[in-house]
Amino acid sequence: MHKNNIHKSGYDFLKLCEVYPQLKSFVFTNTYNRQTIDFANPEAVKNLNTALLFAHYNIIYWKFLDDNLCPPIPGRVEYIHHLERLLKSSEIINNFTVLDIGTGATCIYPLLGHQVYGWKFVATDIDEKSLQQAQENIDKNKLNDKIHLRFQEETSQIFKGIIKQSDKFSASICNPPFFKSEEEMMQATTKKLKGLGNNGEVIRNFSGKLNELCYKGGEKAFVHNYLYESSLFKTNCFWYTTLVSKKENVKSMYASLNKLGATEIKTILIQLGNKTSRIVAWTFLTKDEQKKWND
Repeated sequence: MHKNNIHKSGYDFLKLCEVYPQLKSFVFTNTYNRQTIDFANPEAVKNLNTALLFAHYNIIYWKFLDDNLCPPIPGRVEYIHHLERLLKSSEIINNFTVLDIGTGATCIYPLLGHQVYGWKFVATDIDEKSLQQAQENIDKNKLNDKIHLRFQEETSQIFKGIIKQSDKFSASICNPPFFKSEEEMMQATTKKLKGLGNNGEVIRNFSGKLNELCYKGGEKAFVHNYLYESSLFKTNCFWYTTLVSKKENVKSMYASLNKLGATEIKTILIQLGNKTSRIVAWTFLTKDEQKKWND
């Protein structure tokens, strides 16, 4: 984990239950005499992550429907910390504004990004109901002037219809859908639940809504569309970034980005427990344009 990630030492369940008492009923002591929760229980996971926001990020309200994806806070804030390091290395020093693609009902990246680093956000989604819930989370935390939502009317588009000619973003972030179909998603969910020791019926809301996790062609198709559309707005964003869960997709991304005219491409590894993921970041700005970014 990133050195700034406060969750690298595990969870202080005593503190979490004090701050968010609703978590208490889900906490138990395991055979190793450690407090934990049943991570195969969606309600327990939701309460744990809500408690983390209350205890560590001064988020006082965070609601979403049970069929929405519940983001794991340690992993989401890990992306934020690595992005901050990338921006700092590029000497971007003012007017930090980040574009979040597919923010979902939880609006988690904007909430964390603002609370940890004070960034402003524009967040998008193709689901109007998700945006309505995201707006409620923004309103209740009094962040209306820090986080702004934009509805993507065309489900096949990513940046088109969202980025305006006058927009200037420090970075874009995205956690792309990575399953090709609901069938593939359910197979992966079944495998994951068995790994957590649950041999019972697969609980659908463990994985979230279809539009959050499924895309025709899977992660590879989505990220290549993301790459192409980013090239249409080369000077509107310093760093375009996305999570990439499948290592085998990175090579083709580099090939496409070189053809599209990217001037710099980076891969940032993320290690969370036994899981390795990565952020791929690229810019189309020339060295001269990068130097003038803060002007």
